Amino acid sequence: MADADLDVVIRQLARQQHTGLMTRAKERRDRFNGLAAKAKSKETGDRFKMMAKATMEQATAAARRLQMSADNVADSYARAMRVAASTPVVVKAEKKPAKEKPVKKAAKSKKKAKKAK
Repeated sequence: MADADLDVVIRQLARQQHTGLMTRAKERRDRFNGLAAKAKSKETGDRFKMMAKATMEQATAAARRLQMSADNVADSYARAMRVAASTPVVVKAEKKPAKEKPVKKAAKSKKKAKKAK
């Protein structure tokens, strides 16, 4: 896995999370359906069935958003790596430091003399 591109790893992790999320959602749906079957009144049974249906709808939507986000990130990463690989590297030649001009000492001393007067 050390040689794998990160976009492949991102997609793989998203698939694992998707599978785990849907497994947990199905377990919860089955639990609510079991409670609906054991319910003593029709209203309670209908409420548990509605909760089971809502659980699957919400989990499916969350899994879809998770998958889309992972695909977007993986595509973005792959695109960035292709651009980075195709961009030529510009090597700048080092410039020699410019020589500083010597400051005239006479000019400074004349200004100091004028300020003193």
